[in-house]
Amino acid sequence: MSTDALALAFRSFRLPTMAAIWEQSVQQAELENWGYGRLLQHLCESEAQDRRERRVKRLLKESGLPEGKSLGNLEEKVLPAKIRRLLPSLLEGGFVERAENVLAFGLPGRGKTHFLAALGRELVLRHRYAVLFIPTFKLVQQLLAAKKELRLEEELRRLDGYAVVVLDDLGYVQQDREEMEVLFTFLAERYERRSVMISSNLVFSKWDQIFKDPMTTMAAIDRLVHHALILEFNGESIRAQKAKEKGPEKPTG
Repeated sequence: MSTDALALAFRSFRLPTMAAIWEQSVQQAELENWGYGRLLQHLCESEAQDRRERRVKRLLKESGLPEGKSLGNLEEKVLPAKIRRLLPSLLEGGFVERAENVLAFGLPGRGKTHFLAALGRELVLRHRYAVLFIPTFKLVQQLLAAKKELRLEEELRRLDGYAVVVLDDLGYVQQDREEMEVLFTFLAERYERRSVMISSNLVFSKWDQIFKDPMTTMAAIDRLVHHALILEFNGESIRAQKAKEKGPEKPTG
């Protein structure tokens, strides 16, 4: 079989990397006296590596994760000590396999969003999990639109494709009953099956502001905390700390 024919065969089997490097690999094999086994191993490993890289690139593109919030620029030293201790185990990703939740509470500016976004990005990079980062109000509007178009089940199935959904700023959602119902439906669908990570400025005792109905509030909290790790971001505002470190601005003019 000719080289061109082999390249076409590789492409037909959806092996684009093998098709691209086949000629070069054969030349290298002849030059270095590789056996057939080593040549085949080289081709397979190259294909597998490229496939992993393409998958990670696609997952990051589809994730909605904010570009500027990564582990590399997360200021771990300003995080509460308990959260710093828990970070290595969270990065291992076992909580995703167990369909556990991560709930981050604290006042604005404490680093909740950055922490969850950085964790979500690492889950993609290290474990190739499908992660979706989305503001809570935006998810609610998407679910509500799907319900009105009689395709809520379809939308829930689509979201079920994500191993982790990060709901940012739950406390800012002020919902009417219909909006509350679709959010509750989403949380109930993922219960004990898929993970959610949530940031909220409101402690549980104030979640009746979100869900309105006391029974629905209790049911939502019960499902979220049953298998959950609760992180309390109770330090000083990170933005305030940075302002102090920067010092007072010099008067101009």
